[in-house]
Amino acid sequence: MNISERLNRLAGMVTEGSRLADVGTDHGYVPLCLYRQRRIPSAIAMDINEGPLERAKEHIREAELENYIETRLSDGLEALKAGEADTVLIAGMGGNLTERILTDGQKVLETVRELVLQPQSEIWKVRQYLCKNGWKIVSEDIVQEEGKYYPMFRAVKGEPEQYKKEELLYGKCALQQSSVVMKEFLEKRLGNARRIQKRLQSEASDPEEARIQSRYRELTEEITLLEKMLSEYRRQEQACS
Repeated sequence: MNISERLNRLAGMVTEGSRLADVGTDHGYVPLCLYRQRRIPSAIAMDINEGPLERAKEHIREAELENYIETRLSDGLEALKAGEADTVLIAGMGGNLTERILTDGQKVLETVRELVLQPQSEIWKVRQYLCKNGWKIVSEDIVQEEGKYYPMFRAVKGEPEQYKKEELLYGKCALQQSSVVMKEFLEKRLGNARRIQKRLQSEASDPEEARIQSRYRELTEEITLLEKMLSEYRRQEQACS
């Protein structure tokens, strides 16, 4: 099965032999791909919307895998029972929604071994949630697809490490599997932040000056954090050369 690079990387983070719960499964591509590769014994593909779930059911029927991949209409982890899955995958949702799903599903997550997560926004909130709730991020990755960057990570039960503010935003350098892509992502963000800040400087006499100054301060902090992360990646490159 040909799936996108983003989904392929997410699938690669799932530990072999795990029973998978795919939250927001959409077309069901990840569980289908993993089962066909004989990397998982079974999966539960869940989605809150009937349309995507019907598409997933159709693909599963076409593959004749109904005995191995079950579909469930579910708001987050609501339809998952304790002990049914070893791995929970949540991808393509905003950070707030991802955090809400994890919070609401805390009870069932007690029997889950690992989380594979790819928040689309406010990723720092998800990392912060994991740090406060007994999960340790053990691997980070990022993929560029059709002009967009998709950070993702894997977490297991364990004592979380301390995170600096820039690490909550961009992950720990030592855990990153795609350092070249991550450095490119950081450099592009830094360049964009500097361009916006320069433009704001020319708008200092704008009637909404207070709002501009507030945004200018936000950008100054973002630039500082990005520079810190890039410095870490450059040190890592030097250590490896």
